Amino acid sequence: MTAALEELTEVGYAALTMERVAARARTSKAALYRRWTGRAELVLDACKVRGFSELDLPDTGTLRGDVIALLRLMSAKMATPIGGILRGLLGEMTRDPEFARLIRERVHTVGPVGIRGILQRAVERGEVQPWVLGSRRATVATDLLRNEFLLFGAPVEDETVIEIVDEVYLPLVLAPAPEPVGGRGEAEGSTGVRKGGTEEAEGSTGEPVRNTGEPVRNMGESDRSAGGSGDGPEP
Repeated sequence: MTAALEELTEVGYAALTMERVAARARTSKAALYRRWTGRAELVLDACKVRGFSELDLPDTGTLRGDVIALLRLMSAKMATPIGGILRGLLGEMTRDPEFARLIRERVHTVGPVGIRGILQRAVERGEVQPWVLGSRRATVATDLLRNEFLLFGAPVEDETVIEIVDEVYLPLVLAPAPEPVGGRGEAEGSTGVRKGGTEEAEGSTGEPVRNTGEPVRNMGESDRSAGGSGDGPEP
């Protein structure tokens, strides 16, 4: 495990090979393959040994206090050498689909699982509505922290942590549930209500005018069809 992490630190995931790890660990490549199917499995197990995927959930008694404490714990992990390694690993996800799958399953779940545990306690205290647990809003705080880390590195400033919680996360999870898609507002148009394949709209007098889909002729055409030119009586 130590040999794999040292290789990651020196050359990054793209250049890491089972041969290099075996040479550094003074063992054979065959011995490594007996335990791991490839470098992705090896690297993620090495990260797990260093404890990146393990976080003790804080319990301050309030949703705000718990989320701030969780983000601070994650930020502290990101500021360690393993955080730098992880940042490089996340950058490799677009180039290696299998590795990306493992990252999502074993590393990306750390923040979401932690925040949902915190939200569950908040639901039990009556701070948050139960529907939030299954919504996209649930993991916004940890998602924003991860994005901050990937874009700007560690440490993530404590001021940023507070802003994520107070300005974005709490307003989202404490807000009312969104209106269902396809509600009444979408069924009704701005000028009338569609009924039975026809459309009723209010005319200038306020009375409903039924639109049957027939073409509308201008006034001049209507006059001529009645035998007049629309320009006055014929001489």
